Amino acid sequence: MPTMLTDVFRGHPIHLPHFHQPDFTSLSNLPDSYTWTSQDDPLFTVAPPPTAGENIPLIDLNNPDAANQIGRACRTWGAFQIVNHGVPLELLQGIEFLTGNLFRLPVQRKLKAARSETGFSGYGVARISSFFNKKMWSEGFTITGSPLNDFRKLWPQLHLDYCDIVEQYEEQMQKLSSKLMWLSLKSLGVSEEDIKWARGSSDFNWAQSALQLNHYPVCPEPDRAMGLAPHTDSTLLTILYQNNTAGLQVFRDDLGWVTVPPVPGSLVVNVGDLFHILSNGLFKSVIHRARVNQTRSRLSVAFLWGPQSDIKISPVLKLVRPDESPLYRSVTWTEYLRTKATHFNKALSMIRNHRQE
Repeated sequence: MPTMLTDVFRGHPIHLPHFHQPDFTSLSNLPDSYTWTSQDDPLFTVAPPPTAGENIPLIDLNNPDAANQIGRACRTWGAFQIVNHGVPLELLQGIEFLTGNLFRLPVQRKLKAARSETGFSGYGVARISSFFNKKMWSEGFTITGSPLNDFRKLWPQLHLDYCDIVEQYEEQMQKLSSKLMWLSLKSLGVSEEDIKWARGSSDFNWAQSALQLNHYPVCPEPDRAMGLAPHTDSTLLTILYQNNTAGLQVFRDDLGWVTVPPVPGSLVVNVGDLFHILSNGLFKSVIHRARVNQTRSRLSVAFLWGPQSDIKISPVLKLVRPDESPLYRSVTWTEYLRTKATHFNKALSMIRNHRQE
């Protein structure tokens, strides 16, 4: 599968401040640069629901009604969890093992594979960091294409074994992402005939992806810190594997922040901005964030999936009423990422078509 995300981002990088990654284990107090308030993020102090009542749906992909359940989840939450997804447990354990080993390396070793200022792959802070005044209590590693060169720097002896895990994981995620996209669209009455750029292509040559490994270390004052600030993804779909420590939260207007509980062996799926566009606004691009913990560190692996750089994404015509215009204009992922790099969470509104009154 071609992977061109490095080219997608190279033309319009998000410029980050000079990268200095602290040794989180050496910090017994939360530095001011990591202390968040509602001034730094208006959603920061929005209270979670008082009870553990409503949560994102947990969907069994073996259920004959899975397509409708997924569609309903995309419309009401923009996120859901799946079980019986077909990804071998051994592979999930393998990618978690790799991620844990990577972030346990000494800081100086990890910096050998640091992301360049204009690059996309490698070790570094979250790309959304430049939109916030305060720093996030996390570290990440982004993989686009082969991780061979970076992994060789990190593990001179074991890099081929780790590359093999990544390759297997991405292959499984690619198949699963396509399956979930078509199940979601089926719930709206959309078929492969309605989306020409993805029709009848079993080799997924119309798609590209990135793998984002995340580590949220133990934090001395978790209520005042932020692991990953609120954002939407620019993808069609994002599939997240999280270990057994809670931290992911999704936002719903009527509920506030809702913590997504880790379910052993499950995967979390969220709608990205491009899928919101494709569905003509029917599927919610969910705002989500990651909080941190005082007693346990947290690992997660996000598979970021979208179309090739030159494919124009626009609302499926079948989903646009005859008397109305599409909600959004046509846009490539490259164009959209450029908009997002400038306007961040307001990017969708920047490409929205304004209807004639």
